[in-house]
Amino acid sequence: MTESAHAEGNAGERADRAAAGVRAGRAAAGVWSGSWVAERLGVELAGDEALPALLGLALRRNPKRAHLLVSNVLGKHVPQSPSVVYGHGVALGRRVRDLLGAEEAARAVVLGYAETATGLGHCVADGLGPAAYLHSTRRPVAGVARAGGFEESHSHATSHLLLPRDPELLAGDGPLVLVDDEFSTGNTVLNTVRALHERYPRERYVVVALVDTRSPADAGRLEEFAREIGARVDLVTAASGTVRLPPGVLEKGQELVARHEAPPVERPTEHGGGPSAPPARPGPSGSVARVGLRWPDGLPDGGRHGFTTAHRERLEVALPGMAARIAEALPADARRVLVLGFEELMYAPLRLAHALEETTGTEVRYSTTTRSPVLAVDDPGYAIRTRLVFPAHDDPADGPGERYAYNVAGAGFDAVVAVVDSAADTPALHAPDGLPARLAAHVPHVLLAVVPSYVPGATRAPYAPERPSMLPEPLRGPAFSSYAPDEVGWLLQDLSDVTLEAPTEEREEAIQRGGAHYAESLPVEYQPSEQYQQLFHAALGTSAARLAHAVGAVTEVVLTERSPRPVLVSLARAGTPVGILMRRWAHFRHGLDLPHYAVSIVRGRGIDANALRWLAEHHDPADVVFVDGWTGKGAITRELAAALRDFEDTDGVTGFDPEIAVLADPGSCVRTYGTRDDFLIPSACLNSTVSGLISRTVLRADLVGPHDFHGAKFYRELAGADLSPAFLDAVSARFPDATDAVDAQAKELLSADRAPTWEGWAAVERISEEYGIHDVNLVKPGVGETTRVMLRRVPWKVLARAGAGADLAHVRLLAEQRGVPVEEVDDLPYTCVGLIHPRYTRGATGADGRAVAL
Repeated sequence: MTESAHAEGNAGERADRAAAGVRAGRAAAGVWSGSWVAERLGVELAGDEALPALLGLALRRNPKRAHLLVSNVLGKHVPQSPSVVYGHGVALGRRVRDLLGAEEAARAVVLGYAETATGLGHCVADGLGPAAYLHSTRRPVAGVARAGGFEESHSHATSHLLLPRDPELLAGDGPLVLVDDEFSTGNTVLNTVRALHERYPRERYVVVALVDTRSPADAGRLEEFAREIGARVDLVTAASGTVRLPPGVLEKGQELVARHEAPPVERPTEHGGGPSAPPARPGPSGSVARVGLRWPDGLPDGGRHGFTTAHRERLEVALPGMAARIAEALPADARRVLVLGFEELMYAPLRLAHALEETTGTEVRYSTTTRSPVLAVDDPGYAIRTRLVFPAHDDPADGPGERYAYNVAGAGFDAVVAVVDSAADTPALHAPDGLPARLAAHVPHVLLAVVPSYVPGATRAPYAPERPSMLPEPLRGPAFSSYAPDEVGWLLQDLSDVTLEAPTEEREEAIQRGGAHYAESLPVEYQPSEQYQQLFHAALGTSAARLAHAVGAVTEVVLTERSPRPVLVSLARAGTPVGILMRRWAHFRHGLDLPHYAVSIVRGRGIDANALRWLAEHHDPADVVFVDGWTGKGAITRELAAALRDFEDTDGVTGFDPEIAVLADPGSCVRTYGTRDDFLIPSACLNSTVSGLISRTVLRADLVGPHDFHGAKFYRELAGADLSPAFLDAVSARFPDATDAVDAQAKELLSADRAPTWEGWAAVERISEEYGIHDVNLVKPGVGETTRVMLRRVPWKVLARAGAGADLAHVRLLAEQRGVPVEEVDDLPYTCVGLIHPRYTRGATGADGRAVAL
């Protein structure tokens, strides 16, 4: 079972247990939270046994419908355990996945309804699997074109907009899954499908709701409509029944609302008073403070403009760290905490609450504010016991008005974490009658957490109060790394004081068990034996001239084709010594003093966006040349290109060239290289001790915030074993002897057809299938990548090209030490290939850096 499936299963099980507990509690108390309305209006709720546990009843000021079905598991009006809320949505999504089948589920798009079902739709998408998600919105966004809209006839605010960032999101022919909290008349769904089917016709729709409460008269409309448009429409619900309304119920309900909204002046709003009455203040006001979430940079705050599987994965990684920051900011004695979302912003607060619930011993509840005016009656048989009223604070398109938080006052919360997006973090929010002040009148501690509002195509976030005014300057030696300060500036943060290392087997097991990303921890630094060190020095002695030749050739190509004064940016850490050598060649041959930086790139996460921002602020992006040591099959080449496209979209900064310059390109996946031979680059033989004593880079949510550089460690304690200067000096010393050969090689390269053929990738695919691995990410081609497998991973076997000589001496020694077979192969395009097999590697990682399911 994969991590996501395991989480969904646990969430579904918790929801089932919680629902049973709710039913038992209701039965024991003998009071249904709809009985007050039912007795006074003659309303009946008939159907599945589960309905009374799922729903209560309340009255609202709405000329179209007097009664309101109040869900106990939605997390809107009634505070509920976040695991229950999330579990119900995920369980519905899993049922849709079973209905559609895996192939169709992968092509599906999920559409949720604002405002009540925005979070529910997200949860259904999580349960469904790799499905993109979009929710309708009542908030127009300047510069974002509408992809459609529809009306919700019975709602307090009827108009819905569809504003996907990608206009093609709804244009596919896969199933469209429409999610609402309640399926009552079918009007909303019919309006939606009719509007979308005219523009984006498809063959299948699935309607999902927590409850189906259609009347017998409405029950057949969906099938008739499906026949009319020539499509299949399925319905998936948690429970079904009918709300039986007696004649004249609307008038009776309005009269009842009017009577209870005209109490004596002193009666407080939150206990049934009029909507404009001042809130009761039971005592001294509680404290209000901010908590910084460090929301991942560029991650959408929800599905208003679309939310993809990649977004979901980024959020999953960041949640534990954000929950930890909330937990740290809460008072030590807080035992009962409410996480309060904001209108359409339901999913992010829910997931934060869920993470807080799972990682602390605190009793956590979750609900959100709402636009809907509902009568509050302090009676056990009524679903809305208390009401807080405060002014709208997000400059709504329909003008100022009241907003509400239900069942918060008087609920015994020790603290409330109010989560809003930055568009709603306005002076109106912080006014004396704003939401935090209203909450503080009833709760001892209020924390305000702000999620940056996502605006497609914005060159900068419209409001980012947590973002520092400027990024820090690069780290330099000797304070960070054993390289001279002018050799390289590290666009990283120093995590030297953090324990991140674990033995290889333990680390791989943890990745497999929890789905952790490989960049969240570090392997224990390999300490070479005396025999291995002798091999390194021997390899350096025989390869230094060849390295000098390749360094000179690639540098001359860069100076001729890319920029006369390039800004070298190494991909840490393997690229860093290469970048230093290219800088040295440019100074040796042309007297140039080129700027050189090292940045982090992580498979499955992309390049450090803050490092790109720093570079764009200090240099012309067109002058930046990314540098690495070698190519394997080309995964990092593709990663960099995709990351730069994303950065262009999120920050609007153009000009960065994704073409990497490397010493060796045996995979034939770049144009700028010194050679395409697969030969030993001795800096691959060791870890930090030939890379300036710097670790591999780290990206972990609790250590790296959205406005921080990625991290790395400086192993100062290994200074006695440091070979970094010796490696650089050995190669640089061969520069004078290489000049003529470099000139000839550069001339040949500049006139040659160097278009990538991706032969290496094709070879890796062939090897993957031939050896029964069926995953190219577990095939590590080339001397450098094979060495990494032997030093950092749990290898299965090594394939060696027949006749390969000294370039493989260190690999053979490591294989002998680790008991790994070396198999000689004819016609191998690489000198060697390292193989990882899921049968033998519990934590083998895939393209996204996560554990491969066994």
